[in-house]
Amino acid sequence: MKLPTFPIERTEKRRILLDAVESVRDIVAACADESERGGTLAPDAVAAIRDAGLFTLKLPHALGGAEADPVTQIEVIEALSYIDAAAGWCLMIGATAVGRPGAFLSDEAIAEMFANGRIPTAATATSITGKAIPVEGGYILTGRWPFASGVRHAEWMVAGATVPARANTEETSLTLVYPVAKGSIHDNWHVMGLEGSGSNDISVKDIFVPAHFTWETAMWNPRRGDAIYRMGRPGFVANEHSGVALGIARRALDEIIDSAPRKKRGNPPTSSLADREAFRRDIGACDFRLRAARALSHEVYERAFSIACSGQVPDAAVQAEMRAVSAHVTFEALDVVATAFRYAGGSAIHRNGILQRCLRNINAAAQHFMVSDSSLESYGATLLDIPEIKPMA
Repeated sequence: MKLPTFPIERTEKRRILLDAVESVRDIVAACADESERGGTLAPDAVAAIRDAGLFTLKLPHALGGAEADPVTQIEVIEALSYIDAAAGWCLMIGATAVGRPGAFLSDEAIAEMFANGRIPTAATATSITGKAIPVEGGYILTGRWPFASGVRHAEWMVAGATVPARANTEETSLTLVYPVAKGSIHDNWHVMGLEGSGSNDISVKDIFVPAHFTWETAMWNPRRGDAIYRMGRPGFVANEHSGVALGIARRALDEIIDSAPRKKRGNPPTSSLADREAFRRDIGACDFRLRAARALSHEVYERAFSIACSGQVPDAAVQAEMRAVSAHVTFEALDVVATAFRYAGGSAIHRNGILQRCLRNINAAAQHFMVSDSSLESYGATLLDIPEIKPMA
């Protein structure tokens, strides 16, 4: 199936991408239960997202991708996460997993990975837990990577590894790409939230990865594409977490607002939840908190993107701010979802209810390292002018 062609112009591109999310709404929503039961995104949902071109969100235009700016990425992931958080999560991982190789791999590797112009599916993991031993023509890779979301529907794996120090060299970090079929997927994704993301571990032992299927992790000078590939780390990926959190929280808030006029309170029940002054106050505050967090996230990433557009990689202080703002958005979303769940009362605990799923999913999302407390510690250090900021600490 031929994927959509995306324009360069930002506003029209955003419209097409959000329309693409709308086009898959019914399929993704219908698959949510199957995805959760199966512990991986349902095949029909994967196919719909792929065929709509959404996995190309972060892929260079030169390879047929959307190459969307960071704020548009947030909005698209937010819109899909509103429908199903697991689908939104798989989109954010899958888009990064094809986008980074698309920008940084050699032409030789691209010719194989994107053979005949076909855009593959891929997975990736944050942790640099592998070991890559240099040999003639490439590396011997061994390692195990946790939380490889979407790995069961991925064709390629993008993994981080260290290259041990040798004579006259220091230890370095390398990103390697290899076929998922060469690895072992571990059946260990038995969790309380985001079950449908299929974030299993994957491991390999002593496989050969050609040098042209690797690049230095610290490299942010793309072979293809433009400003988004100069966003740096964590900037290139931290924004995605804002999108997932905002989508889940807005869905939860909309659900409780919609049901409030029909939800009776009292013993016997005589008045509706919507009649309660405390509820009105709290949902008003939740709406403002979400809108404020969303606006702040857009502001921070828009500013960082302008730096990348000028030809520079945002410095450590800006990197720390980008990661921290997504953590802040996630923490606000946690409180909003918990408030909606609490007001729903006993009925919210049933497994067929959307609010219990939102509660589980946002708590699972908030456990990710990218949005941990350490991100705010690093950002606070920038406000105190402490030297040697470590945005990924």
